[in-house]
Parts: sequence; structure tokens; C-alpha cells
Amino acid sequence: MTLNYRHISDATEEILEYIDKRRSGVVTSLKTRWEKFNNICMGGIEPNSIYTIGGISGVGKSSFLNSLETDIIALNPNVDFIILSFNFEMLSSRQVGRKLSKTLQKTTQELYSGNSYKSLSDSDLDRINREAQRIKTYPIYYVDIPGNVEEIKETIIKFSELDFVKDKWLIITLDHTLLAKSQSATKERETLANLQYMFMEMKKYNRNTIIQLSQINREIENVDRLNNPSMHFPTRRDIFGGEAVYQASDYVIVLHRPEILQLKTYGMGKWPVVNMIYMHFLKNREGDLKVLSFRNNLKYNSIEEYDINLSNTTDFQLLSN
Repeated sequence: MTLNYRHISDATEEILEYIDKRRSGVVTSLKTRWEKFNNICMGGIEPNSIYTIGGISGVGKSSFLNSLETDIIALNPNVDFIILSFNFEMLSSRQVGRKLSKTLQKTTQELYSGNSYKSLSDSDLDRINREAQRIKTYPIYYVDIPGNVEEIKETIIKFSELDFVKDKWLIITLDHTLLAKSQSATKERETLANLQYMFMEMKKYNRNTIIQLSQINREIENVDRLNNPSMHFPTRRDIFGGEAVYQASDYVIVLHRPEILQLKTYGMGKWPVVNMIYMHFLKNREGDLKVLSFRNNLKYNSIEEYDINLSNTTDFQLLSN
């Protein structure tokens, strides 16, 4: 099979059209509620791009993605897009539970009447039902059953051809990369590399955006790194399957909670750790590499932008202004 080619004049006309549409506001990014994130990422979530969100288990990656979905729907009412969520780690019903938790400011333990909580009142249940009716209208479609790379690709293509999806901006999310099923006799890293090649193809298929969650290696938990503040920050080597992920991604972002590694301060600048989440931009195809600071509100499946007041420290310049 011969690959398609085109003359540079066609590509030139395409970028000129894009520049003009960005200038006039015809083409915009999807705003998130995190202004500093928007500033670093060309205004928010862009079309034809791959975002990789990494982190150790328990850092809040799934809550971040869940919150991001809800926020872009609420904040971009005039943009016609659909979300196709490959939700391999959790049941889609539990993802809806997290959306209810965030909106109603109730923990999932409270929502599910866990053993340490009393049962919901009738008024609580009425509020939950009202909010659930609103959530039911969201343009989100879940794929719960894990598949291999070819099955994921085929699902994206077939979904894109449905009448109600054609010509719309498709946001494809995957939670997470290591849960894509391996083909027989195919190793985990090979599967991950194949997944990245497929996503590079799919991001150019119509107007698609890929947001994938990924693990980082356990090396960041090594005692030598924990005892050396200059080695606290995640690096590209920490991303599982780092080279393939870096080549494919337009943005590589690591969420880190130094508190769960029992650190008392973070980095050379002795940044605070209590209830803090740091968002490290390790790759940004169109902008600077920065670190954003957030407050941990994960009990309600949310994180909040939070400025830390530091100066005269060796890594202060990394914090986004």
C-alpha cells in the first residue's frame, strides 16, 4: 500500500486558514476551569492533539480526567463535541458517581451510604436525582470492556461514522494505557508502542483529540530519590514506555502528590506538600515547560488551582505565573 502525499502548498493553505480561524475565534480550544492550564495549553484542550496524563497510583489521574470532562461540557456550551471514553479501569456508572460527588460536594462514601455514614435523606436523594437527570444529557459515550489496539481503533472509526457524530469534534479518552489488551505473544511495552502509533493516526482522523492516562515507574519512590530534593521531580524516564509516549504526545503532564510518598517538603525550593498536587508539564509542543500547583480536593473528585507563595528558591522559576 502506498502512503498518501500532498504538495506543501496544500499544507500552507491549511495552516493559513487555521491561523485566520484562530484569530477570528471560529476555531477555539475547549476551556477548562483551570486558567493557568488554559494559558499553557493554547487556551485549553485543542483539536488534533494527544494529551498524556501520568502519575503514580492514587495521585488522582482518573478524578482529574473525570472533572475535565464535566468542566469542558459546562464551560463550552457553544462548541459541538462528543466524548468517547474508553473507561477500562472503572465501571462507567462509578464514573457518573464521581461526577455527582464533585457537583454535590458529597464523598462517594456518602453517596453510597457507606458503613461509616448514615443513609441518605429523602431531600439528598431528590438533589441527586435532579443532578443525575442533568448529567444524563452529557454527550459522553462509555466503552467499559477492555480491548486490544485494533479493537480500540475500529471502535473509534465506527463511532466516528455514526450520523450523530459525523463532522463533530471527537474527544477520545483512555483510562488507562496499560489496560489495553495485548495481542497474543505481544509484550506490554510493544502494545503500548502500538497504541501510540494508532493514536497518532487517529488524532489526524477528522477533528479528534486524544487524552490518555498513563502510569509512571516505581523508580520515583526509591529511597535515594526521596532523600535527594534535586531528584524529587518526575522526568520523562519515569513515564512507563516513555519514548513511545513522548514521540506520540503533544503534551506530557505528570500529576504528583509528594505527600503520599511521605515527603515533608518538595524539591530544592522546599515546596509545601500537605494537600498539594503538582502538575508537571514535561512536554509542551507549542509552549513552555512549567509546574502548576493545585489543592487536593479529591474527596469530592476535584482539584483546585492554588498559588504557593515562594521566592528566592532554585526551582521557583518553574512555577507558572
